[in-house]
Amino acid sequence: MASYDLTPRIAPNLDRHLVFPMLEFLQERQLYPDEEILKSKIELLSQTNMVDYAMDIHKSLYHTEDVPQDMMERRAEVVARLKALEEAATPLVNFLQNPSAVQELRADRSYNLQMLQDRHQIGPEQIEALYQYAKFQFECGNYSGAADYLYQYRALCTNSERNLSALWGKLAAEILMQNWDIALEELNRLKEIIDSKSFSSPLNQVQSRIWLMNWSLFIFFNNENGRTQIIDLFNQDKYLNAIQTNAPHLLRYLATAFIVNKRRRPQFKDFIRVVQQEQHAFKDPIIEFLACVYVNYDFDGAQKKMRECEEVIDLE
Repeated sequence: MASYDLTPRIAPNLDRHLVFPMLEFLQERQLYPDEEILKSKIELLSQTNMVDYAMDIHKSLYHTEDVPQDMMERRAEVVARLKALEEAATPLVNFLQNPSAVQELRADRSYNLQMLQDRHQIGPEQIEALYQYAKFQFECGNYSGAADYLYQYRALCTNSERNLSALWGKLAAEILMQNWDIALEELNRLKEIIDSKSFSSPLNQVQSRIWLMNWSLFIFFNNENGRTQIIDLFNQDKYLNAIQTNAPHLLRYLATAFIVNKRRRPQFKDFIRVVQQEQHAFKDPIIEFLACVYVNYDFDGAQKKMRECEEVIDLE
């Protein structure tokens, strides 16, 4: 069954924190040796500030209460950096936590920046500190705090690129907290920006769409209308082109959504043409099943593929 696992294809298109739920799932399903999963977790954690979590996994993996010296040193660095960022962001954080002070803010961003400077001596440095503090909180695994600070930061930020980065972070935090309705709102907001924004190159825009679709799987598979939403997003020409170009693994999810959604028959016929184009380029039981039934009319082959499809569906 591990041969059907798409984690190696999806993970490179995710924030590293979003890979943790996938590793947890694989560990629960015992798809790989437990030791292999634990080592993958430690490797992933080494690129974050979640040092305590990494220490706990190290103890579990090696059955010891001792941890490597580099982990201890890393923990000290994280604590010191967190304290420094907290101090730098404190003036703006205190302002934002004061309801009467927040009432001074208006819809006009330029007015807010000038007001903060004139009345509270809060300038660009403190606003930038809030972003860095929020980002660091996210890396530490404090997703709730990160989401709040990134939301507040976006209301003050005048840099479009940094604002976009904050929105990606906010989306990741909401997914990790399983706030699916809020995450869907952020996903739609991000899609609107990606589709309307001028990118330095078309490849960057394509990559952004691929990231968005991979991240959306968490939301759609936890939403009542998720199968319909997958079709609404993935089957748009620009997004489908991105899938065919650089992310064929996403065809599995689009195919599954079509199979279980009977009301999408007109679009389904168009999708079968995609299946016909991709059946030899991308090997997947569900795609091969559809090719057997709707392209090759090989019903014996379809019956064999059905058993493999059941394994794939069970894996997902």
